[in-house]
Amino acid sequence: MTSQPSLAKADSNPSSPGEPQSGGTGDTGDGLKAGLKNRHLSMIAIGGVIGAGLFVGSSSGIAAAGPAILISYALVGTMVVLVMRMLGEMAAARPTSGSFSTYADQALGRWAGFSIGWLYWFFWVVVLAVEATAGAVILNGWIPAVPQWGWALIVMVVLTATNLVSVGSYGEFEFWFAGIKVVAIGGFVVIGLLAVFGLLPGSDNPGAGFAHLTDAGGFMPKGAGAILTGVLMVVFSFMGSEIVTLAAGESEDPQRAVTKATNSVIWRIGVFYLGSILVVITLLPWNDKSITEHGSYVAALNSIGIPHAGQVMNVIVLTAVLSCLNSGLYTASRMAFSLGQRGDAPKAFARTNERGVPRAAILGSVVFGFVAVWFNYQWKDTVFDFLLNSSGAVALFVWLMICFTQLRMRGIILREEPEKLVVKMWLFPYLTWVTIAMISFVLVYMLTDETGRKQVLLSLLAAAFVVVFSVVREKVRPRVDA
Repeated sequence: MTSQPSLAKADSNPSSPGEPQSGGTGDTGDGLKAGLKNRHLSMIAIGGVIGAGLFVGSSSGIAAAGPAILISYALVGTMVVLVMRMLGEMAAARPTSGSFSTYADQALGRWAGFSIGWLYWFFWVVVLAVEATAGAVILNGWIPAVPQWGWALIVMVVLTATNLVSVGSYGEFEFWFAGIKVVAIGGFVVIGLLAVFGLLPGSDNPGAGFAHLTDAGGFMPKGAGAILTGVLMVVFSFMGSEIVTLAAGESEDPQRAVTKATNSVIWRIGVFYLGSILVVITLLPWNDKSITEHGSYVAALNSIGIPHAGQVMNVIVLTAVLSCLNSGLYTASRMAFSLGQRGDAPKAFARTNERGVPRAAILGSVVFGFVAVWFNYQWKDTVFDFLLNSSGAVALFVWLMICFTQLRMRGIILREEPEKLVVKMWLFPYLTWVTIAMISFVLVYMLTDETGRKQVLLSLLAAAFVVVFSVVREKVRPRVDA
């Protein structure tokens, strides 16, 4: 393991070796611009925990665990809250576009920052292909004259263009995308609860209260073990919570933004995840066929009597897809930018233009995204399936790395900049170790599931390749800031 560098030195790399950094008001000090307003960061933080997976994947979780899926969501939500608390502690003290990758570099060694940075980048560029295809399916259903691949190309080009303009344009698009998701789910929860208790005028729902939680085989109709199965199904719908810590580095007041996002993650998960799923399984019995046939949210809206529920949900899902695409491209490019700064990616990735945009990092990320989209259409069951599965468990690897990093980073911050420790992990280090145990348990339990086993093993293969490459590379090349 490499010696522990000081925080000041670890963050002193210029945007591009030998080139001057951007100056002037609004610069972040590394070539990026502080173009994200507080309202942008607030909405990114709120919308970051609402992925398209919540809308389209919850029905399978309900079918697998029944009403006990609430416990599955609560367990994963608790895990995410603890991970975000750890990440918030580090990000509030040291906001940077590389976030946990930079912290892993500083606390655990260069191999850690390099490995988790590239794995995270790989995860998001594969997500670009998944979300572009999902959006293309919806758009093709509305306007079939344009083929699916054409729609996938259009949405990728449009969102790439917005990211290339400025970080402010990304923030503005995400503000409205996330805003639509937040309003939609908030309205769904309020209207749904009124219908649950028979207080919604004109509702078609009988208003059974909480009876549906136990009237179809009990609260755990498929046994306690189904809760863990549900955990595997819902865990990946939470990925994206950490995006706000990357974006904070380009905000007007990074420390305030990170602190606010970290402190609010509990109610965000409680309302948007647990609240909306509670509404679904109290409006309908968990084994109602419409939940799997039409999707959980569409089935719930239909039970209330909302007209054209399917199309309403398609609009919301498309918004979630575009939001995920927008944030995915931003996140991948900023991680590539940070890796370039540290000499772990091509130097061009660390250069910014006059608007503070890392153009090469954005284009490099989107090119791989385009290639992945092409693989999805050409070799969906072979090449793309391999990409999908080999990035499937990366989210858990990232959370695990955040935990181990925070164990070391707390001491570094206390030693060098104790005044910046404004967000603290609860019951340190005990809850950190509990979180490590929880994540490790999920990874091990995935090995008992056929789909999960494939994801874990292929993701481990990808991680091993990156780690070995990093170690070998470090031995044969001197560090750029040595």
